[in-house]
Amino acid sequence: MTGDLLIRSVRPWPNSLDVPAVDVLCSGGKLAAFGTGLTAPPGVPEVDGGGGVLLPAFTDAHAHLDSTRLGLPFRPHSAGTGLAELIENDRRNWRTAERTVSERATHTLGRTIACGATIVRSHAQVDVDSGLEKLEGVLAAREAHAHRAHVEVVAFPQCGILREKGTAELLDAALRAGADLVGGLDPAGYDRDPVKHLDVVFALAEKHQRGVDVHLHDGGSLGAFQVELICERVAALDMRGKVTISHAFALSTVDAERRRELVDLMAEHDVAVTTVAPGVRDPLPLRQLRWSGVRVGLGQDGIRDYWSPYGNGDMLDRTWQLAYRNGFRPDALIEMCVDVATRGGASVVGRTLGLTEGAPADVVVVPGDTVTAAVMDRAPRTLVVHEGRVVAAGGELV
Repeated sequence: MTGDLLIRSVRPWPNSLDVPAVDVLCSGGKLAAFGTGLTAPPGVPEVDGGGGVLLPAFTDAHAHLDSTRLGLPFRPHSAGTGLAELIENDRRNWRTAERTVSERATHTLGRTIACGATIVRSHAQVDVDSGLEKLEGVLAAREAHAHRAHVEVVAFPQCGILREKGTAELLDAALRAGADLVGGLDPAGYDRDPVKHLDVVFALAEKHQRGVDVHLHDGGSLGAFQVELICERVAALDMRGKVTISHAFALSTVDAERRRELVDLMAEHDVAVTTVAPGVRDPLPLRQLRWSGVRVGLGQDGIRDYWSPYGNGDMLDRTWQLAYRNGFRPDALIEMCVDVATRGGASVVGRTLGLTEGAPADVVVVPGDTVTAAVMDRAPRTLVVHEGRVVAAGGELV
């Protein structure tokens, strides 16, 4: 249910110290008016933004809520090196977690919302070991926070599709059970048959009329080849705007001319890309992607799980990481990272955010002098608003 709200004293996207504070009226879940001295209609609640930075709400465009251990006792990292070992390490350990999948996912999703993200796309592992248990846990977390955030769930074959008989059928069941998209994982590098792997993924997408989000860690010419295969299927099935490539490491591991070809191809077919600002890979060409019209979003990936001890549920923290990993210093480039983490991610999941009249009333207020200062300081969020209702204040859910 959408709400009405008057937010007092906030500074919309301030890129300098002299941007004045205004009031913002939310009506029917939309941003209805900006101005000074606005009057709230009878019965409409008022909240104080304290002169803070007003931003569109954050979008976590790539999460793994099913694997999180945020809030649980710390466990030393036990995986070996390489993708296969990381996958097997999760399989060895996930059933011994101190809380159920739904409890862990609900807690971490709550922390993500309290930190300012009201749009989340989470992958949920579907395989012959866990069946639909992890998917059901993430769906339960979505339901628990349905009034606080919009959550999409990807049925994700983290152990491959072709390696284990029955996985394709489980993905089909997951889509019938409520998953919003079908995922894929390194069709060539992990499943060893990119054509057959993508045949399964896109056949399921066509059958259920759902979107696609493929993890593509494969770099270099192998990864580039798979980008082309994905774009071919987008064209054949008329799926422009419905497909995302997560990570897309090929874009940062080919030469400049090949990268230009791939970026242009993705733009032509409206294939989006998400990054998690990884610490051990060269950053994606953010400016080139955006200048070419490719939708780009940012996500947290796994959060304190069996893959990695990193992550805290805070998309503003991940925005800082994106700027830092790219070596950005000018305010304009750091603000671009904020745009990727807010409006950019929303565009990846097919939604629109902004700070104009008529835009959804999904906003966050962060203490700070400017947008860049807010990223550098990363203070607890003053307010988080979803569809015109306050869902968190002072860094805690309400």
